[in-house]
Amino acid sequence: MSVLPGPELLRRAAGIRLLILDVDGVMTDGRLHYDAEGREFKTFHVRDGYGIKRVMDAGIAVAVISGRPSSSAAGRMAELGIRHVMLGRNDKEAAFDELLARLGIVEAEAACVGDDAPDLPVMKRVALPIAVADCHASVADAAAWRTSLPGGAGAVREVCDLLLAARAKSEG
Repeated sequence: MSVLPGPELLRRAAGIRLLILDVDGVMTDGRLHYDAEGREFKTFHVRDGYGIKRVMDAGIAVAVISGRPSSSAAGRMAELGIRHVMLGRNDKEAAFDELLARLGIVEAEAACVGDDAPDLPVMKRVALPIAVADCHASVADAAAWRTSLPGGAGAVREVCDLLLAARAKSEG
């Protein structure tokens, strides 16, 4: 279960201008599904999509960095209107550096949600590293906050709600 965010976490969350998400294990439950023809498909939670749209409407850029290429992930990201999609990128840190340069955002304005070791290089550099509830232990240790829900089951919505609540509190 996630711990209620304290004042320091809320302060960091209020300053986020870029939310970086992994796909497998964060936006999905991490399982790989294939049909009889060997085509991959993924299951995404609708509440995560709603949260993503809300943070983008609030002016927070959303980016996806995943080590695996996936046409189903690309389709979902397009449906959500996520413009910064980097699939099949095993060097997530290099992808992160490209994003920062492209968007003119600094590490202190970024949050990253991860679930496993490939996410650690980026999580260690952002202002707000977040782990999903069912993450690997190494990711839990690196996280400033952990969702109460597992990846693919509304964890991203929790993160989006946190960012929006922190922003509202800092403005009010």
